[in-house]
Formats: sequence, C-alpha cells, structure tokens
Amino acid sequence: MRPFEVVSPFSPAGDQGEAIAALAAGIKAGDRFQTLQGVTGSGKTFTMAKIIEAAQMPTLIVSHNKTLAAQLFREFKGFFPNNAVEYFVSYYDYYQPEAYVASRDLYIEKDASINDEIERLRLSATRSLMEREDVIIVATVSCIYGLATPEVYRKMTAVFSVGETIDVDALLRRFVELQYERNDAALERGRFRRRGDTLEIFPAYMEDAYRVDLDWDKVARIRRFNPVSGKMFEELDRAVLYPAKQFVMPEDMVRNALGIIKEELEKRLEFFRNAGKIPEAERLKTRVEYDIEMLSEMGYCPGIENYSAPLAGRKSGDAPDTLIDYLPQAHLTFIDESHVTLPQLGAMYAGDRSRKQSLVDYGFRLPCALDNRPLRYDEFEAKLDKTVYVSATPGKLEAARSKRVVQQLIRPTGLLDPEIEVRPSEGQMEDIYGEVRKRIDAGERSLILTLTKKMAEDLTDYLSGLGLRVRYIHSEVETIERVEILTALRQGEFDILVGINLLREGIDLPEVSFIAILDADKVGFLRSLTSLVQIIGRAARNAAGKVIMYADRMSEAMEQAITETNRRRAIQMEYNQKRGITPATVKKAIADILTRHIEEEQSAAVTSIEVLKKSYNALVPAERKQLIRALENEMLEHAKNLEFEHAAAIRDEIARIKELGQR
Repeated sequence: MRPFEVVSPFSPAGDQGEAIAALAAGIKAGDRFQTLQGVTGSGKTFTMAKIIEAAQMPTLIVSHNKTLAAQLFREFKGFFPNNAVEYFVSYYDYYQPEAYVASRDLYIEKDASINDEIERLRLSATRSLMEREDVIIVATVSCIYGLATPEVYRKMTAVFSVGETIDVDALLRRFVELQYERNDAALERGRFRRRGDTLEIFPAYMEDAYRVDLDWDKVARIRRFNPVSGKMFEELDRAVLYPAKQFVMPEDMVRNALGIIKEELEKRLEFFRNAGKIPEAERLKTRVEYDIEMLSEMGYCPGIENYSAPLAGRKSGDAPDTLIDYLPQAHLTFIDESHVTLPQLGAMYAGDRSRKQSLVDYGFRLPCALDNRPLRYDEFEAKLDKTVYVSATPGKLEAARSKRVVQQLIRPTGLLDPEIEVRPSEGQMEDIYGEVRKRIDAGERSLILTLTKKMAEDLTDYLSGLGLRVRYIHSEVETIERVEILTALRQGEFDILVGINLLREGIDLPEVSFIAILDADKVGFLRSLTSLVQIIGRAARNAAGKVIMYADRMSEAMEQAITETNRRRAIQMEYNQKRGITPATVKKAIADILTRHIEEEQSAAVTSIEVLKKSYNALVPAERKQLIRALENEMLEHAKNLEFEHAAAIRDEIARIKELGQR
C-alpha cells in the first residue's frame, strides 16, 4: 500500500498537534468512537488530514450536503496528491422519486436528471476501492444507499492483456453485460465501438479511453488515449474494465432471481384478489411481468434497484450493501459537522420506508421494493470501524458514544470568539439602530436574526424607513436571489441582512462584525445551545466581532453558549499574549457566481452572461434561447467543478426564464 502522505507547506499550529496526537493514539488503541470539537477557523480539515496520515487507514469522510462535500474533496485532493481521493454523492441534478399520494389518487413517476461527471466520480470511487488501499472517499448520506455487493462488483470485470488470445465476440458480449453500449459512430463515456481490428472503449469512471489493437484474435497492443483529440498517453500491458453502472448483476444471478420475483408476484396477486383489490392486482401484474421480460432479455430494467434483494440473494429486512462495504474492514470514518450529519443519517430510513410502503400497498411495487432502502442508523454504525465525529457543537449522541472528546479551540490566525452582551428587548430597535450605525461608519456589515419570516420582512421595512440599506433573506427567497444577496452584502451594496436561519454551513462572511439575535431567550431549535453557538461563530471571522442577544430573561441555552464562548475567548487570548499575536480579520475574495471567468484569449469569442442578462428580451425567442444556452453552459461548468450550490442557482434562473417565455 502506498502510504498516506500530507503534502502541505503548513505544520500543525495552536492546539492542532495535541488534537492530532490524542485522536491518532485513540485510533491505534482501538477506540471505536472519538470526537474532535473544533471551533470555526481552527483548521479542523488539516487536523483530519494529519490524523489520516498518522493512522494510515483507508478513510471515509461523511458530510451532510454536496457543497461542503465538494469543498472537502478539493481540500483533501490538495493535501493528498499522491493518494486516491474520491468523491461519492448523489448523481442526480434533479430527482423526483416514484410516489403515490392515496388521498388524491395521484401516481408520480420517477423523474431524474443524472449528472454525468458525478456518476463518473462515483464509479471512480468504487473502482479505486477495488484496486488500492490508499483511498480517501468524501461522501454525503448517499453512502448509506444500496449498491451491488462488492463480491459481485469485483467479478463483473473484463480483463485483456497484450499477447492474449481472445474470443472477440465474447468480449463484446461481456462489455454489454457490464452495461456498456455499442456505438460505432461516437465514442462517449460508457460506450464502445469496433473498427476493423481495433476496439475502443470509454470506461464510465475515467476521463480517458482504451484502444485495443487486434491481430486477428490476439491482443497486439493496448493504449490509453484522449477520446476527443485522439492523443495517445501510454502503452499498457493489461487493462481491467469495471461496470458502467454501480448496480449490476451477472446473468446467472439474474436468472436465479427471476423465479423469486415470480413467486413473490403470485403471492401478492393472490393477496390483492382475496382482498377484492382487483385494480391493484392488475396494475402490479402488468408492471412486474414487463420488468421480468426486460430482465430476461436485457439483464436490466428501469427501476431494477427495486428488485435488489432477490437479485442479490438477500432476505427481506437484511441490510443492503453500500459504499461502506467496499471499504476494508479496518478503516477510518470522519462524520463532518456531526451535529447536522448524524440526525440526517438517522432520518433517511423512515422517510424512504413511508413513501415505498404506499407504492407497495396500492400495487405499484412488490414488497421486495421495501428492501431497496438506505441503512438504518444502527446498521450504519455497525458497519463502521474507527470513527471520529467532527463538530464545533457536538450533540448528546457524540458525547455518549465517544471514548474521548478532544478540543481544538485555538485559531492559528489569533482571531477571538466575538464578545457577547445580553440586553433587554424593550427599546431593542433603537439600540440596534445605534449599533449598526457604528458598523456602517467602520465599513463593516451586520446580521439580525428573527424567529419568523414576517418579522424579518417587517423589520427590513422599518430599518429601510430609517434610511438604512437593508435586505432580508428566508426560505421563500429563490436560490439565485439568495446567492446574489449574500454577494451584495459582502460587496457593500447594502449593510444589514435580516434573516431567520443564517447558519447554513458554507456561509462565510468575514465582513460581518455585528450580530443581533432577537428573542434569544425563546425555547426551540433556532435558539438552542447548538444554534446559538453556531450563530456566534458567524462573527468569529472579524477581529471586531460582537454579538448582542436581546432577551427578557437568561435561558439555559443562552447561559451555556455565553459561558462556552467566554471560555474559548480566554484560551485564545492567553495563546495570543504568549506569542505576541494580533488578531486580524480574515480576507477572502468576493466571487460573483453569475460572472463567467473567461481566459483572456477566449473573452473575445464568448458573450458575457451578465451582459445577456441585462439586455435580453424574454419575449424574443432567439434572445431567450441564446441566454438559456449560455446559462446552461455555465451551470454545467459549475457542476463539473463540483460547485453545486452555484449550479443549482443557475438552474433556478433558467427555469424562471423559460417560464417567462411561456407567458
């Protein structure tokens, strides 16, 4: 195994070294669960990388959304350039699951748009786990959904070597069995073609393709090449082709499963007929018989995952095989932002079960569809080996499971947690006005957090009436506008942002020096200890950070949040004094996601999207089509760069423009 090696100009600083040593020692001692409690800006990602280097174990890093996962993927790719760092998230740009709403007698067919690049990255992840041990996988909760069993996936390969005598027709049939499509005109990912004595195949998990030159039935030469330019990269002695899909089954297993599916169909039809549910019986009979025919002839059918249990030989209720089963038994797992990720992992099973149960009850699916599911939390935890929870605010579950909680409270930058004051709610508007005026005069920004959408809107109107530049943001504001608002705040187009929940991980606003929390003493999720600590952390990127809680009493959550923040401030201040560090506000570039960054040599040939947005007429089809095409290219570029929040924002803008054109 190639050793994990962190490549970075930085060395552990602050209390990173202590955290790395303690957690690595716990892993080597066999401790199953530990927690890294690190404040915002303390370098938790670098600490995680150094722990991987110390432990030398294949690693799974689980994040709760694609945007954060993409950020972690890029960072770990930078830390481990000589190892396999892979990305495994849901490959849908858009996904509408199959469902039946009984109250409205409404069947909703599955509708999805698969992102080709993410599918490639997913396949690359499983392929790396088949071939090497120095693998780091950054994943979302997609990692708890079913895949083909590792044993089957390992067998489902096509291997060819230079000098080997092969049956060419049998090899081509093998390609088809691995879900590759033949297309002699265009060579695209997941396809192959034959031109005389040359075979070309484009693996679904690679950016390059294979060219196999034949001398009759003998492999004369294997090369890796660029399928677009045709440029040859290297000569190979041997090539291994893995499946084009992550749910594949060999022909014999499909045949064995057909009998089980037919038997289950007969039992279910009898159940419906005895209950007098004739429409349900006929509906199920039509669908399943069609699927059986497709499986018999093609080895595949739409919705094949709903037959995963009989195809894999699993009993009803057995846990499905997932990405975790592809990892070696001895592996390391980090649960990033565990206070959010763990509840999300625990919630997946029940929601999926409820939706599928309705499909089964009304004859749209066989009961075996219920076994096409995510893992329950207990099943997920049972598959893990050594686990480190990572969060600034770990919850009760982490504390109960962990052998030790290691704190990382010192920021190498010297930045302190913000000062906190509690002030009465009476006269809070006048007080807030005075505070935000100070920040405006200093060229800084402010956040105000409310509990309701109406209050956010009313407060925005009130402050605007006082001559302040203010905007609001909440769930009814479209994605594209939310991004524009945050960018405008950082650019200084306005000074105050009012919102309900501005805790979304990934929001980084170093220009914000003041946060006002209204109704801080109210009991509920938005004013819990975890939420308050996360809110306070939003002002920790600015050297002048300050938080004021407006409340008529001191709640338990407030008291604990203030105590913890003051404790962290004291530790950081002592560290700064000993080393003569003067905290400085984080400087971070402001990027407008709607502006296409074009190389100078291309700029003359590409129309600016911003110019198009300002000048197009939605009622003129040609102009509307031109803008949509430009935006679609921009969206795909962001998706390719794993900037999924930006891609989603542009997708919403495209939908809005198309809607305008239909009016």
